[in-house]
Formats: sequence, structure tokens, C-alpha cells
Amino acid sequence: MATDSLPVRPAFKPLETVALRQPSWLERTVGPDWYRILRGLFLNPLSVSGMVIILLFILVGIFAPVLAPPLGSNAYVIPRDGFSSTPRGPGSAWTVRPPKVPAWLRFVSGEDKWVHLFGTASGQWDIFYGIVWGTRTALFTGVLITALTVVIGVLVGSLAAFYGGWLDDILMRITEIFAAFPFLLAALTLSTILVPIFGKGIWPPTLALIFFGWMTYARVVRGDILTVRERDYVLAARVIGAKDSRILLKHILPNAIFPTLVLASLDVGTYVLSFAALSFLGVGTEVGYADWGQIVAFARPWILNLNTHWYIIVFPGLALILFGLGWNLVGDALRDILDPKLRGVRG
Repeated sequence: MATDSLPVRPAFKPLETVALRQPSWLERTVGPDWYRILRGLFLNPLSVSGMVIILLFILVGIFAPVLAPPLGSNAYVIPRDGFSSTPRGPGSAWTVRPPKVPAWLRFVSGEDKWVHLFGTASGQWDIFYGIVWGTRTALFTGVLITALTVVIGVLVGSLAAFYGGWLDDILMRITEIFAAFPFLLAALTLSTILVPIFGKGIWPPTLALIFFGWMTYARVVRGDILTVRERDYVLAARVIGAKDSRILLKHILPNAIFPTLVLASLDVGTYVLSFAALSFLGVGTEVGYADWGQIVAFARPWILNLNTHWYIIVFPGLALILFGLGWNLVGDALRDILDPKLRGVRG
């Protein structure tokens, strides 16, 4: 058989080396999952808009003493310009003990007098001052209530799912009992009970909202841990003799906490609205405290006459809407990033 009729074997070519993507320093520092979340947040226009809104509120809260200098020893008491029940419009001059003009207003307007920038509410409470210092109240109560409800819910849900059995039955029955009460009505009732104990202030409504706000987190965390605890890396940790606390905190919770973060980011604005609702109903802060719900409560006598006194509801209402919108935009972006169906689309 002729050699030239044999098939010619192609020459061996070495495999081309594939350039692997090297993780950035941020990805190495926070880990791939957190890096994907941060990257998705900063590349999503809606989440960036939400973070800008939240940042603006944080800046207003930080620079509240500069934007609205306090008149008395308690900066959270809204100054009032008399006792008339008729509101006064934006730009009206102070008549009783006008405050010191801040440098920023003197620089912008060129005038050496302080006016009611957003007008006054019924009872002559200064709306601008209440909104500026109410930003601190909103940030403090919203973040505090969300953080504590997440901690309680994660603790209850983790113990119930990890150990199961009778402990799971008891904790879930307790959760269902709390969840059976209408949220705002239950918080209203408990806040009313706590007012004689703590007095009027931010603590009765804050504690009431925490007391009835953790159940959703407990259920979500429990469901996520039930799907995670049987995975190979958890079983491997059990085989090598890792302690229950290490398995739960090191291997299970970091892989089951992301849906809870989405709920938490959405709930910050919700809790601020609930806190404002309790103040509006009269079981929150004392009269004159720098709280957005308190300012809205001042508008109750004039709700049917808003064509003339529109500012008493528009300015505090915009603060509540924008605050909730900022956190909702971030929460929606987090939900899209963590949704397994969208991971391939958003990267």
C-alpha cells in the first residue's frame, strides 16, 4: 500500500492558554457575592437614583444644625412663631423671637433676616425646621427599627430552621400568633400602653413597631436556611466536627441572608411611614417634636382647605414620599440582582 495514500495526521498544536480574569481588590476584599451586589447597585440607574436620594437625606440630617439652627436647649423642639391657628405661607417673616440667620442663607439670599421658608403650620410651628430636624428622627427610627427587627427575625428563623423539631414548632407558632395581629393596629395599641411608662417620645412607637415587625424576617430566613442546610458544604462541615454555631454563622447564614437584605432595604421607608402614622394619630412623639408625622398632624384642621394652605401638607408629604422612594429604589435593584432568573441577564 502506498504511503502517500495514508491520511496525513495534523501537526500537534499546543492548547492556547486562556487568560483568566483576575478579581479586583474590591472583589477579593468583600467576596464575589457582595462584589456582584455592589457592582449591580452602582450600575443600575434606579438604584443610583435611590442612593442619591438617601445620601441627600443623610446630609440634611448631618448638617441640620447648620441648615436650621436650634433656638433652645432641645434642638428637636420645633420653634413656633406665636399661637395663631391660621397657617402662614412660605416666605412670611418671623414676628416673635426670630432665630439667628445661618450663614448659608445670608450667602444665598443676601438678606440678614430669617423667614419661614416653608411657612408655618397650625399653631405657628415652623415647617422648614420640623422637616430638617425630622430627617434625623426618620433616619434614626427607620434604621433602628429595621436593624432590630432583622436581628430578632434572623435569630428566631435561624434557630427554628437549623434545629427543627419541637423548637421549630414552638418558635413558628409564636411567630404565627404575632403575625395574626394587624400590624399598624397592634403597634398603635402597644404604643398607647407604653406611653404612660416611657412618656411621650420616640420610644413608645419605636418599641411597638419592633415588637410587631420581626415575623416576616423570621419566616423568610427559616425558609432559606431549610434549603441551604442540606447542601454539600454544610454536610462537610458537620463531618469534620464543626460546631453548630460555626456552621450556622460561617456557612449557612452568609448564603441565606440576601433575601432578608432585600426586605430590610424596602422596610426602612415603610417603618418611617408607620412611625409617622402613629405620630399623626397622637400616640407617637409629643406635640411640637421634630417629626414628619407630627407636622402632617398639624395640617388636620386645614385638610379641606388645601387650595389656600397647600404648603402645610405638600412639604412634609414630599419628605415622606422621597424618603420611602429612595429606599424602595435600592430595594428593587437588590431584588433584581439577587433574583436567580435575572443573574444571567444583569451579570
